[in-house]
Amino acid sequence: MLGETMNDGVIVEWMKAMGEPVKRGDVLFAVETDKAILEVEASADGFLREILTPAGERVPVLAVVARLTDTPDEPLGPATQQMSESANERISESPSPSPSISPTRLFATPRARKLAEEKGVDLTEVIGSGQDGRIVEKDVAAYLAAALKVTPVARRLAESLDVDVSAVTGTGPSGRVMKEDVVKASQRVSETKPVPSLAAPPTPPARVLVETPMTGVRAIIAQRMHASHITTAPTLLTVEVDATAFAALREKLKTRFAKELGFNISYNDLLMVIAAKALRRFPAVNARLDEAAGVIHQLAEVNISLAMDTPRGLIVPVVRDVDRKGLLDIARATHDLVQRTRAGKVLPDELVGGTFTITNLGMYDIDAFAPIINWPEIAILGVGRIQEKPAVYNGEICIRKLMWLSLNFDHRLVDGGPASRFLQYIKQLVEDPDLMWV
Repeated sequence: MLGETMNDGVIVEWMKAMGEPVKRGDVLFAVETDKAILEVEASADGFLREILTPAGERVPVLAVVARLTDTPDEPLGPATQQMSESANERISESPSPSPSISPTRLFATPRARKLAEEKGVDLTEVIGSGQDGRIVEKDVAAYLAAALKVTPVARRLAESLDVDVSAVTGTGPSGRVMKEDVVKASQRVSETKPVPSLAAPPTPPARVLVETPMTGVRAIIAQRMHASHITTAPTLLTVEVDATAFAALREKLKTRFAKELGFNISYNDLLMVIAAKALRRFPAVNARLDEAAGVIHQLAEVNISLAMDTPRGLIVPVVRDVDRKGLLDIARATHDLVQRTRAGKVLPDELVGGTFTITNLGMYDIDAFAPIINWPEIAILGVGRIQEKPAVYNGEICIRKLMWLSLNFDHRLVDGGPASRFLQYIKQLVEDPDLMWV
């Protein structure tokens, strides 16, 4: 399943060259979606006669990217016949469902549509944060804020020359503002403004070592983080917990189930059990806002997202129905998702539908931090490292294993009292993990 949330993709690499024979099931090319790199196979035997979209180019969903024929010298016919599905002409499609093919799947509020029309925004490129992915006005505003395409060099140069980059017309690919565009705009500004005789020359931009385009995964991360920042009313709660018994339980379970599972049970597996139990007790945290209707929905499912740092950026796969799974099933599902996410093989449908997120930075020696809410979820749990420290236990000072937990929640939807009791209950389960099974 390739999912129904994709609008376009970037052809990463062609595995076959023009003229090569192709067998049904051969991998033709790899395409990068918002979060994963997927391989697209040939649907029939034949010969790859024409590549319409070279590697590195972005294409809309269901666009024709190549043509196959039954024989190596068969006439291709005019370009107008490229969408033919006759027996002697097969086509490879971009692996994404098209909004243009299924326009009824695009939901947006009237105010969002009005703003998009005024600003010339294609709503198929906007990520909806409302109920069931509905696009609201704030989503369009967030898209506009993140949509300006400027190279890092051009942006820094514009800052040093006091040029409003939003007013610069880009001449680069897809209208991207380049360094030369900023220089020309600066010259036009200087012609209309008097230059003080004692003005210092502009500071030259710093030498650039690497220039990374804000496209693909990086652009999606930026857009979603910005949307969360301007949409939510984040409030942070932190608590230090005694994780001595929690760590001992994990070591015990590692030893007991390592052979059966083929890998070690992780702290995240246990935290998912705890979080699911807490979300069931405090359903106000397992909720979502339907902004168009002005209604808060408490959700029936407990689907926990796990924030991961990967070579391709921040990826957040979702383990579904955690409250209905046993520990070993959770461990298997999480291990499988983690492995495929790191390999870029996670499917788009496995990256949506979360109701709560866990992000663990303990492996990086981080004690406490303020994680950004993974909107449209309304809360996220940050987990710090487990560290041995002197602590008071049973009236005596001794060495205990302590850990910081951070809960960031949207105060528009959850009050401080319920959120505090939710975090307090998680603390109780970590400090007395036998309660996890009660």
